[in-house]
Amino acid sequence: MANTGPFQAGDRVQLTDAKRRHFTIILEPGGSLHTHKGIVEHDKIIGADEGTVVESVMGGQWLCFRHLLVDHILSMPRGAAVIYPKDTAQILVEGDIFPGARVLEAGAGSGALSMALLRAIGPEGELVSYEIREDHLEFAESNVDGWFGGRPANWSPRLGDLQEVTLDDLGGQPVDRIILDMLAPWECLEVSSKLLVPGGVFMAYVATVPQLMKVMEGIREQKCFTEPKAWESLVREWKVEGLATRPEHRMNAHTAFLIWARRLADGTVAPRPQRRGRK
Repeated sequence: MANTGPFQAGDRVQLTDAKRRHFTIILEPGGSLHTHKGIVEHDKIIGADEGTVVESVMGGQWLCFRHLLVDHILSMPRGAAVIYPKDTAQILVEGDIFPGARVLEAGAGSGALSMALLRAIGPEGELVSYEIREDHLEFAESNVDGWFGGRPANWSPRLGDLQEVTLDDLGGQPVDRIILDMLAPWECLEVSSKLLVPGGVFMAYVATVPQLMKVMEGIREQKCFTEPKAWESLVREWKVEGLATRPEHRMNAHTAFLIWARRLADGTVAPRPQRRGRK
């Protein structure tokens, strides 16, 4: 799929009507979309610029744009719940996912985070994705391959338990970043410490307070990470229409907690955090 320029055959295009209803199509010469407002012919879209309006045979109008990654993530088939874009953005920035990074993720789910990580690390980076459930791995592979138009050469999806992974499984070299999205990430803290390069970033994505507490305490017990930090991100849209400007009634609030820590050098004991005494 092209990223810019006039529409081409093979592009994934999102059509939006006046009521903001979305339809997604993959352009095919001679193809058509049947809607309640008539047939939309693909040939009318192929060759046109993004942001143009196409009419159906009954006069219905549709605004045409290529699918963005966020559109694909929110509409793609899934087996497991996806990491939402607001949290993915936090992971990419707080985790400092850089071009050329070697990243290990466990809990590939439906592949949403995998796609964002592959974009961030670029062709020189490497992503290894472990998933313990075969059905979830199949969803992840299908969604990632569908978005990139084939299997990315630098992506290695694997069926298996992270607790059984060794450095030999990763080519004998530790990774720069580890991201866990699983039910019990505290069970994988010890192996994560062995697979992560000193200075590397560890992140976990958990939905509940008990999970949050167990991961935080588990990181501290390992004694080879910095003091962990945890947070959540809340997003609220606004309706801006003159004097009716106000927050939207619905809010994309709690989805999960993010936990962050960095790997210490072997044998290092970090200074104990000091808290200001009460007056």
